[in-house]
Amino acid sequence: MAMQYCFSGPLVTLNKPQGLPVTGKPGELTLLSVLPELSQSLGLRQQELQVVRAPGKESSGLVLLSSCPQTASRLQKFFIHSRRAHRPTATYWAVTNGVPAASEGQIRAALTLKHIGGVHVVVPVKSPSRRDILEGVKRTLSHFRVMATGSGCALIQLQPLTAFSSQLQVHMMLQLCPVLGDHTYSARVGMVLGQRFLLPAESIKPQRQALDDALLRCLCLTATQAAQLPLHLHLHRLLLPGSRPTVAPVELQAPLPQYFSRTLQRLGLCQE
Repeated sequence: MAMQYCFSGPLVTLNKPQGLPVTGKPGELTLLSVLPELSQSLGLRQQELQVVRAPGKESSGLVLLSSCPQTASRLQKFFIHSRRAHRPTATYWAVTNGVPAASEGQIRAALTLKHIGGVHVVVPVKSPSRRDILEGVKRTLSHFRVMATGSGCALIQLQPLTAFSSQLQVHMMLQLCPVLGDHTYSARVGMVLGQRFLLPAESIKPQRQALDDALLRCLCLTATQAAQLPLHLHLHRLLLPGSRPTVAPVELQAPLPQYFSRTLQRLGLCQE
């Protein structure tokens, strides 16, 4: 796995490949495991890089690192304050199997982590009680906008306004449009006579995403190849605070992975 990086003062930005976890067991290849070598190659000497912002293992895209504890703390406070004020700082791009009914809107859902079928998965909770909230259920919110459609799929801009494990994948599943390459939550979307519907989370184990024959032909994939399709969820843009309160935020961008761009081309998902 190759990572592109840019170094500017106490900040380092990476374009993380899909499949690389941020943390893991000792001896495993993770983002944290390569930071000492990266620090050395950048000539940071005794300054340790720490992760300020990073997408999850199955997502690709922007990683923000800092060698300055004060800078890292300032950025974390900026992200927390922006989240509380419902001002998005992270923008993801996703390709979905299906097109949302609305071209733009907000997705609200109470989510919790459960152990189902031997694995931990995120499930929605309807009308959570006060006790549910105290026991770990979290109300989540994301904004979405359809940027392009084609071949029964969509290119979606997603901006999470809360932080929860697999939030964006679950939110798109709830819209009956699972992210392409989502081999965990897509099985919860069933179809009868061309109509999609949600299946009970507790009755469905995570399984490889199944794509119909027409979509496989568009993607030039066999069913076996589609079972290995990477998650098409990419942290494309990140806003950082300006040098002063009156200065506009700084925008960072990470190029799309090659497989993501190839999928956009094959599905005819040119931005509208």
